[in-house]
Amino acid sequence: MQPATARSPMRERFREQVREDVKAAALDQLTTGGAQAISIKAIAKQLGVSGTALYRYFAGRDELLTALVIDAYGDLRQALERGFETDSDPEERVRSMAREYRAWALAEPHRYELLFKPPLPGYDAHTEPLAAAARSLMEVLLAALHGIDDPASTEDLKPATGEQVLAARSAGTEEFQLAVSVWSRLHGIVSLELGGGFTAMHLDADVLFERELRVLVERLG
Repeated sequence: MQPATARSPMRERFREQVREDVKAAALDQLTTGGAQAISIKAIAKQLGVSGTALYRYFAGRDELLTALVIDAYGDLRQALERGFETDSDPEERVRSMAREYRAWALAEPHRYELLFKPPLPGYDAHTEPLAAAARSLMEVLLAALHGIDDPASTEDLKPATGEQVLAARSAGTEEFQLAVSVWSRLHGIVSLELGGGFTAMHLDADVLFERELRVLVERLG
């Protein structure tokens, strides 16, 4: 018989696997019925365990939602990083990031909406873990915009740190304000597309996005 300490890593792996299974089931519910459809009781039934057992992994629906939001921010950041690493040319880097942003949103519309709309009445979307996850997107965007402002730095350019984002926000730097402006425009056009606004007006979303992106990059240069 192995000592209890030897089983600890196995228990931890089991715990993480259960958490991943719960989140996967919750994402299915999110896709089919929105955030209000997420039910720990229904997930427990699907996984063949008691609802009480699942509360050992997530204290409640809000905690489960927070885990889903943080995961979504992480995946969107990875998409931005793919664009960031595509090209060393500063302007092309911004274009690539913008296209990756849109592609991720179109591929994951329910998760994208989860990031920018309170998923449920009374849900606290302003906790520090969520704020830190949101800042992770700004870390990549700030670095890309810095490359446009200072092309000589692009060879060793890396995403900003969370502390640098906070400092830039507190100081109200021009670079931070520009990053917010860029994100606002991207979010606006992508949200209109996801909401069906362009379809209703019989507009070509691809053409509109590329035109907006061209204007945006020209103004950055």
